[in-house]
Amino acid sequence: MFSLVTIKYNAMSLLTINTQLLLSMPSGGEWLWIILAVIILFGGKKIPELARGIGKGIREFNDAKTGVKNEIEAGIKEKETKA
Repeated sequence: MFSLVTIKYNAMSLLTINTQLLLSMPSGGEWLWIILAVIILFGGKKIPELARGIGKGIREFNDAKTGVKNEIEAGIKEKETKA
């Protein structure tokens, strides 16, 4: 059973976490410096290759995530049919 104090504490801890995440995110000027550093380090010709590699990695991750989800759902359905 939750008390009002517990609920208030949980809400306050969530606000603290979100504030910490917000403070750690780069702002507009910092993004500009990051983009400039990437352009200088990788050059204009390497950036499309880098973006393709990142896109391919994200696509593979999503495919693997979908595959695991499908396997779990199939296992649950199989267990329900046995019961």
